[in-house]
Amino acid sequence: MVERKYQAILFDLGGVLVELNGISTMQSWTKWDLEELWRRWLTSPTVRRFESGQIPAEQFGRDLVQEFSLPVEADYFLEQFTQWPKGPFPGVEDLFDSVPDGCQIGCLSNTNALHWQIMNQKMDFFQRFDACFPSHLTGYLKPDEAAFEYVVARLGLSPESILFIDDNQINVDGARKVGLAAYTAHGAEGAMSLLTQLGL
Repeated sequence: MVERKYQAILFDLGGVLVELNGISTMQSWTKWDLEELWRRWLTSPTVRRFESGQIPAEQFGRDLVQEFSLPVEADYFLEQFTQWPKGPFPGVEDLFDSVPDGCQIGCLSNTNALHWQIMNQKMDFFQRFDACFPSHLTGYLKPDEAAFEYVVARLGLSPESILFIDDNQINVDGARKVGLAAYTAHGAEGAMSLLTQLGL
């Protein structure tokens, strides 16, 4: 593939750089397959309110248990949910080292105050970011076009010069609507493989 010059590469966190616990537990509670679980999660009014910083964790727990009809108490769900970020996928540092010189590295992630604090404290690779766009601080959520328009404006770059990597196709589709170069990948090794395919 012909090499293309990108000025910034933005990574999703959960599923690309950060391995998540709890997904299989959520599937067992809801009886949804993975695609259905993520579709409902990304479009959930409760999740969207929480991950855009509009409601506190306690309300999120109560409302999500009700919305998803989970067979557990809200306190137990929140206890489990807080432990979702397991740690970095193998190869994250190598992935960052492979990014061409002069290209900014950042994250664009739907996340929340609970997970953001844990990831910042436990995952050293955060110090490698030139820019971070966590939804609970920006107020914008993927796959909404406004989330990507916000990033383009803040970076001051043309959309086509920004490469975005996410593990959910719905978010990639949202990014492409705004003009970003966007692709799916799972885990740091998957992202590394994608960069190789793109000639980077």
